[in-house]
Amino acid sequence: MTDIDVVVIGAGQAGLSTSHFLTRDGIDHVVLDRSPRPGGAWQFRWPSLTLGAAHRVHDLPGLPLGVADTGRPSSEVVSEYFAAYERAFGLPVRRPVEVREVREGRDGRLLVASSDGEWSARALVNATGTWDRPFWPRYPGQETFRGRQLHTVGYTRKEDFAGERVVVVGAGASAIQLLLEISQVARSTAWVTRRPPVFRDGPFDQEAGRAAVARVDARVRAGLPPGSVVGATGYPLTPEVRAAMAAGVLDRLPMFDRIVPEGVVWGDAGRDAVGRGDVGQDGAGQDGAGQDGAGRLVEADTILWATGFRPVIGHLAPLRLREPGGGIRVEDTVAVRDPRVHLVGYGPSASTVGANRAGRTAARHIRRLLAEPLAA
Repeated sequence: MTDIDVVVIGAGQAGLSTSHFLTRDGIDHVVLDRSPRPGGAWQFRWPSLTLGAAHRVHDLPGLPLGVADTGRPSSEVVSEYFAAYERAFGLPVRRPVEVREVREGRDGRLLVASSDGEWSARALVNATGTWDRPFWPRYPGQETFRGRQLHTVGYTRKEDFAGERVVVVGAGASAIQLLLEISQVARSTAWVTRRPPVFRDGPFDQEAGRAAVARVDARVRAGLPPGSVVGATGYPLTPEVRAAMAAGVLDRLPMFDRIVPEGVVWGDAGRDAVGRGDVGQDGAGQDGAGQDGAGRLVEADTILWATGFRPVIGHLAPLRLREPGGGIRVEDTVAVRDPRVHLVGYGPSASTVGANRAGRTAARHIRRLLAEPLAA
C-alpha cells in the first residue's frame, strides 16, 4: 500500500486541470487513468468528428492548444495536446490503471483499490467523466430486433450504414451530428427523440452559458443526477443543419412504444406523427406492420442509440455518497456527504471550461484540508 496526499481518478480535461494545480501547489498526488494513452474520452471519438465540428476544446491551464488544423480528427488533436500537457508539467499520470473501489481506510484516510495496487489518501478527486458508462434505454421487444443495435461509443464511420434503413434515437449533439452523416449514405433515416430537440439560433453568449450551468448546478446541489451542460445550451442552427431541416432529415418523431424484429412501432401515442409521413427520407413507415397488427412500423436495419452517458461513479459506492434522488450532492466540487471527496467534471463542471475552473477550486479546497490534522 502506498501513502499519498491525493489520488486523482481520470486524466481527461478535468483530471489534468486538477493535477496541474496540485502540482503547482506542491501537493503529493497521483493520477490513475484507465485509458491506454493520453486523450481522455476524446481519443475514442469517431474519426469524422473533426476539431472544427466538435464542441470547443478549451485550453488547459498554463499551456494553450494554439493554432490547430480544424480539419483533423479531434481525437488526434486533443490526444496530442493532452500528451504534450502531461509532459510539459511532469504530471504524475499512471496508465492503464483501473480503479475498482474507494472505501474507508484507517486513521481518517481513504483506501483506493486499483489494478496497480492500493493507495491510502487523505483526499480524492473523481474526474472519471461519463464515456465509460453509455446509457442504453430499454424498450419492450428490444431483444427481438433482427437488425443491429449500437451506441454512440460503437460508431466509427458513416460508410458502415450505406444502403441501410437507420433509426437514430436521441436529441443531443451526437445524435444530430451522426444523423447528418449517416443520412448521406443510408437508404433512409428516422430520427426519434423522447423530448423535442432544442436548437439555438445565433451566438452562444456568456449569459446563455451561465444560465445552462446554473440549471445543471441546481440539480447537483439538490442531489439529483446531473443533466448535460451541453444539452442545455441547444444545438446551433448552422447552414448544414438548416439544409438538413429543409431536406426532411431532421423531421423528428416521438419515442416509439416497442421494438419488433422488423423495426420500431408506435401505438396511439405516435400514430398521428407517423401518419403525417415524418418517417425519414423514403417513407419507410408501414401501416399495420407490427407483429400484432397494431400501431405503425418504421422498418430498420440498424438502431443507433445516441442516448448519452451517465457519470462513472460506481467505484465510489462503498462511501455511500448518493442522495435519495440518485445523484451525489456536490457544492463547489465537494461531496456534501464526505468533504474528502471532490467531483470534478461532474454536473456543472462537465464542460471543458467548467472542468478547468473546477480543477482549480478542488485544489484550493484540498490545500485547506491537508492543513488540518487528521481525524483520530
